[in-house]
Amino acid sequence: MNSEPCSLEELLRRSRHALVVGVGGGGDVVGALAAARFLELMGLTFTLGGLSWERLVHDPVPGPRKLSEVRNVAVLHPYAWMANRESQTSTAVLFAESHMAAAISRDVLLIDINGGANGVVDGLEKALDELQADLLVGIDVGGDSLARGNEPGLRSPLADSIMLTAYAELERRGRRTLWGVSGYGSDGELTVDEIENGLSKLAASGGLLGAWGLTPKIAAELDEIVKTVPTEASAIPLQCFRGASGTRKIRDGSRSLKLTPLTALTFFMSSTKLYEALSLPAQAVRRSFSLEEANDALHAIGIRTELDYERDSSASTRPT
Repeated sequence: MNSEPCSLEELLRRSRHALVVGVGGGGDVVGALAAARFLELMGLTFTLGGLSWERLVHDPVPGPRKLSEVRNVAVLHPYAWMANRESQTSTAVLFAESHMAAAISRDVLLIDINGGANGVVDGLEKALDELQADLLVGIDVGGDSLARGNEPGLRSPLADSIMLTAYAELERRGRRTLWGVSGYGSDGELTVDEIENGLSKLAASGGLLGAWGLTPKIAAELDEIVKTVPTEASAIPLQCFRGASGTRKIRDGSRSLKLTPLTALTFFMSSTKLYEALSLPAQAVRRSFSLEEANDALHAIGIRTELDYERDSSASTRPT
């Protein structure tokens, strides 16, 4: 397939139903809803999605949940399930997507990345077919998918890398995909300078397709959503939209971020161009068939992941 991206307008004009997935898990599904509302304005219908991976503060078990570890989901594929307001882990932890399903009164897709990049490709293909979606959109809240891998603050590259390489592979197979970065550093990992450098390199490769910002109406809806969908990073753009500035500590004071009006924007880009021109982490995990293979592939290029941090944190609090 020709990997040259078309314009954002052309891509959306050719599409009818978008599957919009928060690719980092947890509260990324809130950023996905913001993007989905923009697509709706452009005449598309949408289904929301996210990952079966809650942050350790909500789910004390490290890593993403497998099908054998969840309840009340409709199985489309071993790595793709539809969640409702009652969907939860076997230890009774509700997913962010379950809260979202309750908030918007419709089911939300859950993707399990335990099958590595190849498992995600298979799961997403099945979901696209079952949902009759002709556009696959990924939303990364914070911008970690713009990382080269050597950024000092990078803490959660694993999920983004698996999802990005899956999106690029699906585009190679003829599926229409679109990648979005929302929140402009709102997770406190990449700095504003690092994000801008990544966007500039992507633009030079022809991969930057456009941008869209929050509106008062959509921000008001998201204000209500974040009251019930647990998130810290996805709430930052709402504050910036209303004028928050300066610096902010998040993650219990462990990270700092710069508050800027740009945080209220979502930058849309070519999944393939991002994968090819910038993302060494995504390239590293391309051949993975399990979460462990993907994690080891990132270790091999000197990158620690969110799975490592969760496992370390869990081990440090375990009774001896």
